[in-house]
Amino acid sequence: MNGRSAQAALPPSLRSSLGPIAGLAALVVLALGVLYAGDGEPGRADRWVVRPTADSVRPPWRNVALALDFLGEPVGAAMLLVAVVTGSLLLRRPRTAVLAVAGAGLTVGAATLLKSVVGRTIHGDDNLSYPSGHTAFATALALVVALLAVGRLGLARTAGTSLALTAALVAGASMGWAQVALGAHYPTDVLGGWCAALTVVPATAWLIDRWADRLEGRLEGRSADGSADPVVTPPTGPIAGPPADAGRQERR
Repeated sequence: MNGRSAQAALPPSLRSSLGPIAGLAALVVLALGVLYAGDGEPGRADRWVVRPTADSVRPPWRNVALALDFLGEPVGAAMLLVAVVTGSLLLRRPRTAVLAVAGAGLTVGAATLLKSVVGRTIHGDDNLSYPSGHTAFATALALVVALLAVGRLGLARTAGTSLALTAALVAGASMGWAQVALGAHYPTDVLGGWCAALTVVPATAWLIDRWADRLEGRLEGRSADGSADPVVTPPTGPIAGPPADAGRQERR
């Protein structure tokens, strides 16, 4: 493994597996968006899981749900993001630090845009619900940390993919449970947010690596061109000075 591969935001061992997964996740996001566009009621799948329009938990589990929900709010999300960025920089993984900010930001931005486009609501027309931004953020950040771990441990494709998907599933399921338990989202909103993160983060990591590799290649090329010592050619022709032993010949 060369230096660039070791520093990659998207470990090379996962590129062939996360690519198809991201494509499948994008199809799920689009399918659910079309299915529930303009809807304001839970679907059949939502009713099968739980009635999401009423709080379904009581203390102390409600307190756990509120704590998880806080981690998806601006202050809690910023704290998590700072922690991941700081850890990445301490481990000398600047690409992962960029991915944490860009991946999480683009994921939440995509979820926010989809909410306006799809127009699904919960508890009134002012509460857009699909997909869940909280779930999307938690999944995205967990996926970033998992990609960092895969690169640091040098895991192969199967083990690395399993770790990444497990981390995304645990984070997404935890935050999704909190959102449904608090009546903030339908279960299918949670699934949409989870799939949104699986779509955006791998694609963002791939783009970061492409951009960083090109930038490093250009810098290395400039360094190589400037490091060669210039070749000094002695002057010739009419402007050349007299030979060094000319004075000796005249004295003779």
